[in-house]
Amino acid sequence: MEISFLLNGERVTVADAAPTETLLDWLRERRGLKGTKEGCNEGDCGACTVMVTDATGRKALNACILFLPQLEGKAVRTVEGLSGPQGEVHPVQQALVDHHGSQCGFCTPGIAVSMAVAHADGDAATDDRLAGNLCRCTGYAPIIRAAEAAAQDPVPDWMNDRVDARGDHAPHRPGSADALAAAYLADPDAVLVAGATDVGLWVTKQLRQVDKVIFLDGCADLKNIEETGTDIRFGAMVDMNRVRAAIAPLYPSYAEMIRRYGSYQVRGAATIGGNIANGSPIGDNPPALIALGATLHLRKGDVRRSLPVQDFFIDYGKQDRAPGEFVEGVTIPKQAGPLKVYKLSKRFDQDISAVCGAFNILVEDGTVTAARIAFGGMAGTPKRATEAEAALIGAPWTEAGIAAAQAAMAEDFRPLSDMRASAAYRLGTAQAMLMRAWAEDTGLETNVLGIAS
Repeated sequence: MEISFLLNGERVTVADAAPTETLLDWLRERRGLKGTKEGCNEGDCGACTVMVTDATGRKALNACILFLPQLEGKAVRTVEGLSGPQGEVHPVQQALVDHHGSQCGFCTPGIAVSMAVAHADGDAATDDRLAGNLCRCTGYAPIIRAAEAAAQDPVPDWMNDRVDARGDHAPHRPGSADALAAAYLADPDAVLVAGATDVGLWVTKQLRQVDKVIFLDGCADLKNIEETGTDIRFGAMVDMNRVRAAIAPLYPSYAEMIRRYGSYQVRGAATIGGNIANGSPIGDNPPALIALGATLHLRKGDVRRSLPVQDFFIDYGKQDRAPGEFVEGVTIPKQAGPLKVYKLSKRFDQDISAVCGAFNILVEDGTVTAARIAFGGMAGTPKRATEAEAALIGAPWTEAGIAAAQAAMAEDFRPLSDMRASAAYRLGTAQAMLMRAWAEDTGLETNVLGIAS
């Protein structure tokens, strides 16, 4: 297929792009741009970070799991494109030199690009912006000092790429939800690619051949966020950075979990619809959505239907989605209830959960009046803890009062043992998460990063 986009300020056309040819491979093997490095090849290390700009703005993304057709009508800047047309040095490049922010240099190109995107956005949350860029030898202190030093410098003119928002809306790159519905109905065996943070690993790690693909990035109407006085509806293609920003004022615990579950680069590619549609039992969004009583919106051709998110997951690897049917959006209610979301993983940031728990518990006059509790990692699907909920409702919101609900979790779940956690550890952790929810409400310190002497 033919792809056209800007590369470091110059228009390029790729006449023979394979559907799943990654930008990383194309840059290194076909363009000779070796600054973009291959490290993990799964979006974890950030050595391949590039800047991608479209009509909505710029993002730092992982080139290793970014397919060429996703770039149609956009602009890409690699580390080679950070300097100006006359060789002018970008402020973050100069700051990295001045503050000794590089040793072996392998990770430095990706770090420089991430810093340049944050610099252009005026975002001083350096720790978060660089959490997806691993550096094994320099240490992060001089890198962070470099980011802080460059923050006050103006954004160079050459970094402001102007892009063609129209793109190419061929059947495999539909430009709207209507066009997607028609294309997918005509070819229901095609693989839908939203952000490719999952499908990308099919290609780079499992070496799967994926020939029939429909790319959703051109569907601008699936990127809308619609807010009313009672709820928020997210289009399926809303990326997780935007989801996080939208829900943070309402559900800060949920927003913090989103910050942890993927780097800035991964969150900028991953979509809320894709995270639900892939049906993973350890996807971190579904437990929170189930606990909130969120509604999923599906579409097949011109027929639309809605169902509770919890009913979408039938069994391991099986969802309530017919051939040719796709996730169009999800609606979450606004409420006063204190949703709490806890993620347990071996690595604190950017790791797959062993257990993810979401607790939506309403308490009046010291008694639990309503409860919705959901977990990921405890069964073959994201699942509600209905027995634990029943034990909680009507019980006092005390340490003694939650004991029956903790015991009831053994009736709700029969978790498996795997490389991330044993079955016994998972169950014990789920029970402890309920204790943590109670402890937070009573004002006890529960910060897992706290240090006590």
